[in-house]
Amino acid sequence: MHDQISPPTPDLSERRSHPHPGRTPVKITSVTTFAVPPRWLFVRIETDTGVVGWGEATLEGRAATVAALVEELSDYLVGRDPRRIEEHWTVLYRSGFYRGGGLHMSALAGIDQALWDITGKALGAPVHELLGGRVRDRITVYSWIGGDRPAETAAQARAAVERGFSAVKMNGPEELQYLDTRAKVEKVVANVSAVREAVGPDVGIGVDFHGRVHRPMARVLLDALAPFHLLFVEEPVLSEHVDGIADVLRGSATPVALGERLFSRWDFKSVITSGVVDVVQPDLSHAGGITEVRKIAAMAEAYDIAVAPHCPLGPIALAACLQLDAVAHNAVIQEQSLGIHYNTSNDLLDYLVDPSVFDYVDGSVTIPRGPGLGIEVDEDYVRERAAEGHRWRNPVWRHADGSFAEW
Repeated sequence: MHDQISPPTPDLSERRSHPHPGRTPVKITSVTTFAVPPRWLFVRIETDTGVVGWGEATLEGRAATVAALVEELSDYLVGRDPRRIEEHWTVLYRSGFYRGGGLHMSALAGIDQALWDITGKALGAPVHELLGGRVRDRITVYSWIGGDRPAETAAQARAAVERGFSAVKMNGPEELQYLDTRAKVEKVVANVSAVREAVGPDVGIGVDFHGRVHRPMARVLLDALAPFHLLFVEEPVLSEHVDGIADVLRGSATPVALGERLFSRWDFKSVITSGVVDVVQPDLSHAGGITEVRKIAAMAEAYDIAVAPHCPLGPIALAACLQLDAVAHNAVIQEQSLGIHYNTSNDLLDYLVDPSVFDYVDGSVTIPRGPGLGIEVDEDYVRERAAEGHRWRNPVWRHADGSFAEW
């Protein structure tokens, strides 16, 4: 019989004073925002180790309000460890009592992206490695053609294909009343038909209804566009009206995409479980950042629904999207804003030290492999353009009778 030897009692005093042995303490020292042309809001978070993270909190037309909210949330962040991302997200979401919505979730998104950027840079790894490693090396991207009122779409679609894109997206209708004329329907059909003829049968075409269409006309347009074998129809009606047209959407031969105006997993829950959507489009600068959209993507995957992140925004937002695309098996295509009609005074690549990180080859972009979000922001240029800033506003449209029209 052997004597039983008890293990030594551990000395916990050192652990209490150093909760993470061998881990250098890091603290957030400042949170700053920059409103830069054409309509973007960047978030910069600095640490006492000198590591800086960047995020994008762009909510189109509401930059000053979101910047103020980021400043309010920074009261909690300064002095804390930036690597406790899930903890910070939870506190910043739940502790204000009133929660959710475009303003709150956009501010939180920019902060969240910057925290992931810091953590990746500190570890010398891209964010997707911290999320379990990439499931793909590249992802298909599409090019916007036309504008708010589609014009010259066929020529622009042909040019996009010549530049190597394998998919394009265009706005469909202009203003539409609850019941509107056949002429307006035929104009949409003519535009889409011209694009299909210009690019052939193998190029994907997304048509964005942009929430401009009410239930009666949505039914008409979905039927009219079915022969063109579209990649998807986006926001066929506003998300709050989806339940009223659920049977039509479920029966659509064209995949239905929506979600750019939903801001959290709780917003997406009812849409995902309704069976009306085939592609969810959370925006990583509107819907709580990488932390939240990864959960939304996982919810969608459980229902065999694809993810195509919304991103007609700036380079930091796109970099965050690509990190999510890297780890979400159900990510299918990525929106990007190069040359979009909103980008007038500045474009997507202007704020990067190395724009080649977003080079498009054969209609796709390689997942960035650099540390953090995988991009290097040209801080000097950001500060220069922030001195000008912007005051971008959504256009206000009206019907012929003077009543407000959805843009």
